[in-house]
Formats: sequence, structure tokens, C-alpha cells
Amino acid sequence: MKKMPPFPRAILFDWDNTLVDSWEGMQRAMNATLIAMGHEPWTMEQAQQRMNRSLRNAFPELFGERWHEAHDIFYEAFTEGHLETLKPLPGTEKMLETLHEMGIFMGIASSKVGPMLRKEIAHFGWEKYLPGVVGAGEAEKDKPAKEAALFAIHGTNIKLGEALWVVGDLPIDVEFARNAGTTAIVMNSSLPDIKDFGDLAPDWVVDHCKDLPPFVRACADDA
Repeated sequence: MKKMPPFPRAILFDWDNTLVDSWEGMQRAMNATLIAMGHEPWTMEQAQQRMNRSLRNAFPELFGERWHEAHDIFYEAFTEGHLETLKPLPGTEKMLETLHEMGIFMGIASSKVGPMLRKEIAHFGWEKYLPGVVGAGEAEKDKPAKEAALFAIHGTNIKLGEALWVVGDLPIDVEFARNAGTTAIVMNSSLPDIKDFGDLAPDWVVDHCKDLPPFVRACADDA
């Protein structure tokens, strides 16, 4: 029988499409950017497949020397009414409340820029649950580099290791966990099969937000 991971002292969640549904606003902003830069717009499926890195990491490859211009176009388009299209995934708030009551330090490691990320967290009133936040451009290197994890837990006595969990929905989240030497948990994934993660198979998979607290309790019981 597969050994359960250690009880987490801390959990770093991915944000977009792990805890909240933000695809409508992200696709709209990306297509405004692509069209302005002379590219064809993306379908929702293409956007979901391709938008998993910070703009600092992705846009130079896509737009070359004009990536700073594309960056500004994207964020101008994204900030227009994006909070109205942002929705928490079912069970997210209850999950955060339960894990908070269990004494687990939690945070967000995202490819979204930090000020916007914090604005979205505050929109739902979740700051008390998520004190450790790192967005793109804040750490020395962006997610999936381990420097992003170190930034999120800075000021705590928590160390990188198996008792720090990374919870996300895509292979980049597993890559982030591997780079930081932490436990990788996949949750709310849009990928239909774990085989789609290729060489970046997670340590464990939970289907939905409501399933994570019982899994954490089971890890405590197994300790």
C-alpha cells in the first residue's frame, strides 16, 4: 500500500483554476493581446493548454522583443471587470476555513503578478487564510522555481521538504513541488488522466476541494 505523505505544516496552493475559476477573464485578455500583436486569437481549449507560466517567462518566447508591450496590453485588458468574472470553485472557502482551523499555514504561489493576486484574494476576504503569497516578479525567480516557495514561507520557521505541500491542477505545479523538494498534490485538474502529466506525476490526487481536508486528516492519523 502506498505510504501517505507526512501531515503538512504548510500548504502552498496554485490560484487560478485550483481555487478560483478565472478562465473567462484570462482568455479575453489573452485574445486582446494576441490580436493587438498581430496573432490569431486562441480558443478556450488552447488558452487552458498554453496559459500556465508567468508572463515574464512566457511572453518573450511568444512576442520576442515586444513582450513588454504585450505585457502591458494584457494587464490593461485583464483588469477591466475581471473581478466580476472571477468565481471561487465549489467548496473552496469551506476547505480553507477547515484547514485554517487545523493550524496549517497556507499561501498562494501563482504565475499572476503579486498586486493583482492579492487584490483577488481580498475580493473574497481570504487574506486571513492565506498569509503566504507570492506572485510573478516578486521572488528572485518565478514559479516553478523553488525561489517562489521560499518567498511564500519567508518569515516562518517552515522549511522546504515533504511537510510542505504544493497543491495545484497542472504539471507546472508538480514541477514547482519537485524543484522545491516538497509533496505534490493535484486537485481540481482539468486534465482527464494522470498520464497527461507525463514525467511530472504527482504524489497524490484529490478530486475536489472538499476532499482535501479529509485527506489531510488521514495523513495525521497515519503518522
